[in-house]
Amino acid sequence: MVCFLTSRMDLPDTEQLNPANHFVERLRKHLPRPCRVLDLCSDPEGWEITDYYGALTKQSLENADIPVEQFDTLDSRNEQQAAELIRRADLLILAGGHVPTQNRFFQKIGLRELLRSFRGVFVGISAGSMNSAELVYAHPERPGEAVDPGYSRFLPGLGLTRKMILPHYQELREDVLDGLRVMEDIAYPDSFGRCFYLFVDGTYLLIENGNETICGEAYRLQNGKLTQISSSEATST
Repeated sequence: MVCFLTSRMDLPDTEQLNPANHFVERLRKHLPRPCRVLDLCSDPEGWEITDYYGALTKQSLENADIPVEQFDTLDSRNEQQAAELIRRADLLILAGGHVPTQNRFFQKIGLRELLRSFRGVFVGISAGSMNSAELVYAHPERPGEAVDPGYSRFLPGLGLTRKMILPHYQELREDVLDGLRVMEDIAYPDSFGRCFYLFVDGTYLLIENGNETICGEAYRLQNGKLTQISSSEATST
């Protein structure tokens, strides 16, 4: 399996994949023509939004000269067919959305085990990338979560990498939730004894042949200290 764990796969307000850091050319390189795509939802009950963004994703692939033979979506409507849908796909895409909601669905369908025999291409988008880690850092996202003592910030993930990714850093560093700054008041304290990797949109983690490469602008947050580890069009391991 070749993995692309992205902050965001497309360009905002377009039906175009983001070509930054050679993403599109690398994706093309690893896919058959045409390819069979399976889009894994972020909310198994959010059918309307899943179908809407799935259609945009399909169009973005085709606009990037990645012809699609078949495009399926996996959510609560067909979760019993998960193993078969994954088996016949060339490209798995894990959608963005609410990390804990998506995580619960992946646990329910046993996605970690289903991926053991998958030999195609895997693309994570935002929440999908976060849930790909061995241990997932699910920082609070929705109102009330930052002050909820019962909210779990660390969840079991798919085990594709040990890197805990925080996407959309260009926005996250300005975000305030429940009166708390998401970075300085939440993520920084949570980083003590841990290491988070912050990606701006256009950056991704490439996993190929057991090697991991960060492609694009990225930062490491560890023990309350933020360090830039790579810049645009540059790589880091």
